[in-house]
Amino acid sequence: MITVEGLSHWYGDRRAVEGLSFTIQQHECVGLLGLNGAGKSTTMKVLAGLLVPTGGTVTIDGADLVNAGADFRARIGYLPEDPPLYKEMTVREFVGYCGQLKGMKKKDVEARLDGVLALAQLTARQHQVIGELSHGYRKRCGIAQAIIHSPSVVILDEPISGLDPKQIVEMRQVIRDLAKGATVIISSHILSEISETCDRLIVLNGGKIVAQGTEAELAASAGGGSRVTVVVRGELDAIARAIGATGAKVVEQREESGGLIRAHLTLPQSARGDSRENLVKALVDNNVGVRRMIEDEGELEQIFLGLTKEVQ
Repeated sequence: MITVEGLSHWYGDRRAVEGLSFTIQQHECVGLLGLNGAGKSTTMKVLAGLLVPTGGTVTIDGADLVNAGADFRARIGYLPEDPPLYKEMTVREFVGYCGQLKGMKKKDVEARLDGVLALAQLTARQHQVIGELSHGYRKRCGIAQAIIHSPSVVILDEPISGLDPKQIVEMRQVIRDLAKGATVIISSHILSEISETCDRLIVLNGGKIVAQGTEAELAASAGGGSRVTVVVRGELDAIARAIGATGAKVVEQREESGGLIRAHLTLPQSARGDSRENLVKALVDNNVGVRRMIEDEGELEQIFLGLTKEVQ
């Protein structure tokens, strides 16, 4: 779907990104991660066709983005970190207007509006003036304008920035729904949040890629397996047998009320499949009931901080 090879971009004599190479498959949801100034926004603007790369190539469905015409760029939807909104318009008016700006006929805009507003969770606010909306609902307006023309690629720059916890949870669902019908690229500097919605992560530091892969693969690149806590019910021998079969290591294990066992584990990097899924399967196969599995708090943030340490 998307192939980036040796991508570089300079602002005068300042390098923003250099030598980026990665691929994104159709309907994949990929997160671009990095601290402020890592090159995320520049990369996304190039992918959106707003900046011409200084070097390298970007192809989408085999077509070179730089040489592609306006019709091809219309297949891309883009949400900047600060969405440009007409605050005196209602939500419905604004999203419809953006559809016409993108070349849609008025009847086609009207036919699509209800579905887009529902997808962005804006139906109840569609007749409200944008200037009266909270920050979270303005973000959703930005998403709605980015997808009104049915793009095949949706690029969201910091969609969860500035949202409260409730809005973050709601935005996760919006992004998951988007990924059902389009290839989605998201940028963020919050690893734990973006990992909730993305299939794969690309970590930038100092304008270069320092790691890419799934959560488990990032953990391995940082020098260890994932750490989880499981709450289970079953015979101690069966629990130990299941854990041992997956290669997991017990950090701590204790009995709790109601006959439950809480175990803190370090999971190995799995050559086949997800090691968390392998663990659950092994437990179930040994007649152990699985109540909960929790990512150990702070692990993902520590991986991220380790990957984005200051460039020397």
